[in-house]
Amino acid sequence: MPSPLSKSSLSAQATLWWQELSVFPWRQMAGVLAERFREARLGVSASSLTFTTVLALVPLFAVGLAVFAAFPVFGKFQDTIQRWLIESLVPESIARQVLSYLTQFSRKASRLGSAGLVAVLLSAVFLMVTIERTLGQIWGLRRQRPLPQRVLLYWSAITLGPLFLGASLAITSYVVTASRDVVDVLPGSVRWLLDSFEFVLLTACVSGLYFYVPYTRVRWRHAITAGFLVAGALELAKKLMALYLLQVPTYSLIYGAFAALPILLVWIYVTWLLVLLGAVLASSLPHLGRQEWRKPEGAGWGFRLALEIVAELNAAKGSVQRGWSTDDLAVRLRVEISELRQVLDVLQSLDWVGRLTEQNDQGQARQVLLIDPTQVSVAPLADRLLVLRGPGVDPVWTHTGLDQIRVAQLLRVPAA
Repeated sequence: MPSPLSKSSLSAQATLWWQELSVFPWRQMAGVLAERFREARLGVSASSLTFTTVLALVPLFAVGLAVFAAFPVFGKFQDTIQRWLIESLVPESIARQVLSYLTQFSRKASRLGSAGLVAVLLSAVFLMVTIERTLGQIWGLRRQRPLPQRVLLYWSAITLGPLFLGASLAITSYVVTASRDVVDVLPGSVRWLLDSFEFVLLTACVSGLYFYVPYTRVRWRHAITAGFLVAGALELAKKLMALYLLQVPTYSLIYGAFAALPILLVWIYVTWLLVLLGAVLASSLPHLGRQEWRKPEGAGWGFRLALEIVAELNAAKGSVQRGWSTDDLAVRLRVEISELRQVLDVLQSLDWVGRLTEQNDQGQARQVLLIDPTQVSVAPLADRLLVLRGPGVDPVWTHTGLDQIRVAQLLRVPAA
């Protein structure tokens, strides 16, 4: 029986969680999602991922079957896992038909030769590359993780993913069997916990996608928050789509036996839309509720932001930290972190700014200034972000004297 202290502690945590939830900037979050959806063209990205997913479904399913076959301990759970996976991710009106098609195609794929098998697996790898690139664009990343890390990530997803799923469902099946040996009817609380397992597992998978795939630091609480909301949205969308297909059987009337294909395409597209919106939320959570962000203004916005970054880092050179993290810079300059990263990439490519990681940085690197603003010309930065050198614009460089202007001369202009 829990002690009064534990009860009061749980009550205090629940109260604190409710207070944070009540002051959460829901309206600002909706505005950010709508704006980023339009700017990042997430609808187009979801379409691309839908097409790639359709090509990779059979290879991924075939690899999963091969992994289960390699571990006999999961053999008796194979049918259960396949059925659970499809029914939990696809509306039930087409789940049985989709499972039948995937099983048939996967068995045929297993009879391919080595060259054909490599070609099939490449489509699965291409899906992972597309996912990583799309999430990188949402987080405003230009740098990609080294090739060995990418190979390890993809291989882990292909091989360890089915094993994790199989182990989780095997444990659940064991708990159910053991419970039924003790009592004939499962208690309501145990039944509720088992029913919630699917939702928790889906939340964990989506949260892991947001935490591990972007090649940047993502806080676990932000990834889990976004993963929880996406899992809830997916469950709601699945119920709504099943209800719509039940009430309005348009696809079945038009396509007949092939109705599962267009329904599956629509569902995959909806799923990717929700997952990408969750990625936008996870990348924006560090700054929600803070002061208003500034919007890009005109063609010289990147050049101006670069000078503001240099000014902030130059002022921090004499402090203890000697620089600022990317998140801190975004807050101080009141800009979206995706916009900031694009300009930081330019400054790093010019060797004006470097990344410093020390033991007390808690895993987040600081950006530090590597140049002396009084000695460095502003010309390289202007060439990248303001006026590209060329025959047609040489007079601009000649008359403005950009080659003679030092960075320190422009840092005197205060940030708006």
